[in-house]
Amino acid sequence: MEEGGGVSDPQTMVYVSNAGSKEIFLLAMDRESGRLDLVEKTLVPGTDRPSPTSLPMTTSRDGRFLYAQLRTEPYPVSTFAIERPSGRLRHIAATSLDDHVTYLNTDQHGRYLLGASYAGAKLVIYPIDEATGIPGSEATQILDTQPKAHCVYVGAGNALYVPVLGGDEVLELALDSETGTVSPIGPGKVEIEPKAGPRHITIHPNGRWAYLITEMAGTIGHYGIDPASGQLSEIGFVDLGVYNGTDSAAGSDIHVTPDGTFLYGVIRKTNMLHGYRVDPGDGSLSPIGAFATEMKARAFAIDPRGRFLLAVGMESNAMTAYAIDPTSGALDPIGHYPMGIHPNWIEIVDLV
Repeated sequence: MEEGGGVSDPQTMVYVSNAGSKEIFLLAMDRESGRLDLVEKTLVPGTDRPSPTSLPMTTSRDGRFLYAQLRTEPYPVSTFAIERPSGRLRHIAATSLDDHVTYLNTDQHGRYLLGASYAGAKLVIYPIDEATGIPGSEATQILDTQPKAHCVYVGAGNALYVPVLGGDEVLELALDSETGTVSPIGPGKVEIEPKAGPRHITIHPNGRWAYLITEMAGTIGHYGIDPASGQLSEIGFVDLGVYNGTDSAAGSDIHVTPDGTFLYGVIRKTNMLHGYRVDPGDGSLSPIGAFATEMKARAFAIDPRGRFLLAVGMESNAMTAYAIDPTSGALDPIGHYPMGIHPNWIEIVDLV
């Protein structure tokens, strides 16, 4: 895969961050075949020092900007404009944050940049300038958490869900769009089985169910969501069958297809993607199979049409593209692509 691929007017772009080489790979995706062509590689500026082996990214809600943070002082988060029609990245600014984060997101209205700090045990919230897309350097709120906050997911009504691995809990918070501060939803948290290690959470497209993957126990939790308050209620857990009772199962990432039919979770210890069919009536999960993937697969993403799944491996320094069978949910490898050093985050953006 050579830089400067043959797609001159892409419709969909894939952005892959590489923490070890501190760069983002830009790839054009063919929506019909799932083929990827490398367009260019963009360096993430801000520090010459080595960064920890993750480089979190997120995009603005309107798809105009991409944010990426290097996790070494001064903890710079870079703002890139996503140019049309090429999909190339143009660096605008680097803003120093109060801490480095493992997960970035933006609120529903695109007014705030949100981060979960694993090392610092914090939820951080920064205002985003509406005109420039650049986050401010002063937080509207820094909320201390139990150790190892790992994710911040945004639900309906700007409800925030923050899995905290070291606290075995998921925080439930309401974000005020005017002040950029949060308040508890109900008790403010849902407790998880001790030492399960909640890591990432996602919400079904219908907004009725949430799914949580645990890092230590290797399970997937199923929760109901109260439509009025956003409060979570536990329905049950599915055991992926990879935990030996002593070592971490290393559950990493979890996503639902856009039509809500299938759910996938990845275990980086076994390098396997586990697939499930989602019951449309009650949201329960039925296994459809486990599929080999990249070495130490920390992250994956599903394209907006739910046809393709992309997974990167931090030890293989590569990405595999899979076609998702629309009937069975089975994953069929259709492409293998070299990446930079320690690829660990994927964002997919439709340009048109």
